[in-house]
Amino acid sequence: MSDSRVPTTPIRVVIADDHEMVRRGLVMFLDTAPDVTVVGQAATGAQAVRLCRQLQPDVVLMDLLMPDMDGLTAIATIKESQPDIRIIALTSFHDDALVPRVLQSGAIGYLLKDISAKSLVDAIRAAKAGRSALAPEAMQALVDRTVGGASPKSRGADLTVREREVLGLLVRGLRNPEIAKELIVSRSTVNFHVSRILAKLGVHGRTEAVAVAIENRLVP
Repeated sequence: MSDSRVPTTPIRVVIADDHEMVRRGLVMFLDTAPDVTVVGQAATGAQAVRLCRQLQPDVVLMDLLMPDMDGLTAIATIKESQPDIRIIALTSFHDDALVPRVLQSGAIGYLLKDISAKSLVDAIRAAKAGRSALAPEAMQALVDRTVGGASPKSRGADLTVREREVLGLLVRGLRNPEIAKELIVSRSTVNFHVSRILAKLGVHGRTEAVAVAIENRLVP
């Protein structure tokens, strides 16, 4: 039997997302729950860090693609100084390799933005209680990592189709603004893809990434 009791003190939530329409939609979602209240909204990772220090929320919904400071860095920064805050990564882009990094940074959950209002509220309640909230795709990624963790992979084998496309443009010498224009996406999206490419290839810069791509024939 589910517990339908509503806490006397609402769960205080901060929403961190660089898209205003997304923040508005999340507020509308959460307004349906009598035990959840949005106390702040941040448009950048750095702003999210500042708001958490000021407002001391119970739960943060953190986008991973943001300017100024990316979501992973913001999560780790918040958890370092305020370990009691529960953070749920809420993203449009599922990446199997990113799931463990999100959790290692201190997040208690990993959800996709197509989640229903009821499921989101349930996830916030679970996070407040110290229970993890994982999208099915994230759970499967962790299972696959555990079961197949010992299987060796060639360098760059885990790059997604989009990451290979971005890597190809890096090889051509395009900078992030030019890649954004070429792919018709935002600069923050390109920044995210580039950081993921560097992490997956185990390199520290674009020049190294290009060298690895050519050496391992990762792009045409």
